[in-house]
Amino acid sequence: MVRRVVLVLCAVLAAVVALSGCSTGNDAVSQGDTFQFVSPGGKTVITYEPDGRKQIAEVSGEDLVTGQPLSIDDPRFANKIVVINVWGSWCGPCRGEAAALEEVYEKYKADGVEFLGINLRDDRQSAQDFVSDRKVGFPSIYDFPGASLAALTTPTSVVPTTIVLDRQHRPAAVFLKSVTADELGAEVARVVAETPEPSAP
Repeated sequence: MVRRVVLVLCAVLAAVVALSGCSTGNDAVSQGDTFQFVSPGGKTVITYEPDGRKQIAEVSGEDLVTGQPLSIDDPRFANKIVVINVWGSWCGPCRGEAAALEEVYEKYKADGVEFLGINLRDDRQSAQDFVSDRKVGFPSIYDFPGASLAALTTPTSVVPTTIVLDRQHRPAAVFLKSVTADELGAEVARVVAETPEPSAP
């Protein structure tokens, strides 16, 4: 049974790799009014200056824990820098980076930074146990089929993937690998410094 599950996961990820391989070009490209990520020259860390950023498509789904609707358009994310992390409890690097993500989240949330997870191809109970065991303080979309992830048009063959969005929810940095607290924190700090959080009315 375990072997069958592993084979199924491998087949799914292989299919996703094939889809991502259909993208062309050497850099990020726009499609209409949204942004598509392409890894230039096989880079695993990609950064974008403000004048080269485009909006991402809507990211929404079902909250992993509560089952309620969850969207990047929710008020909690408005005018906030948002770090999106694509993860699975079956993914070794995801388990390894969990503490780093939580560290950066705790350090920068007072500066107007929110985190949003996208849980991919996972057993729901296993994913919930992952969140509980590691005391993850930010919400995740439960996205077994990859529908929310597809809306991002990221190179989805890479799990984990972490995307830093600016306050207009445009990509400022993409990590196509597991991250450390230092490297993620440096990118978040860079985006925090670009524009201050709007004052409450």
